[in-house]
Amino acid sequence: MRSRFISTVRKFRRQQWLVVAMFLLIAGFTAFKAVHMARKVIYWQAHSDEPIHGWMNVGYVAHSYRVPPYVLYQALGLPKQQPNKRPLRQIANMQHRSMDEIKSVLQNAIIHARPPYPPPLPDQNSDQEASP
Repeated sequence: MRSRFISTVRKFRRQQWLVVAMFLLIAGFTAFKAVHMARKVIYWQAHSDEPIHGWMNVGYVAHSYRVPPYVLYQALGLPKQQPNKRPLRQIANMQHRSMDEIKSVLQNAIIHARPPYPPPLPDQNSDQEASP
């Protein structure tokens, strides 16, 4: 049986080797992505509702507490731009607030964004000028 397999493989043409190589490449890529996804799932399951620290950014806190990021941006009075990657400690310094004050603002926003409270919708009219 083994010698039959080996003799069959030795008769492969260039196109057949290309198919085998593509299959192995795709299988390897799929395995890599599966492991990457599993690691992310395990990480976020272990880091849900993590205490808020100054090194975290708003997106990390939103992901950890499973609330929409715009709720936390709105609570901190940050503009609705691209995601803000600055750490909370830097945001506190820029707003002349203490880290404890930033934590309490975020925790209050998180409490009110989770059920039974509905999260407030982002204000679409704030970007447009008020018409008479």
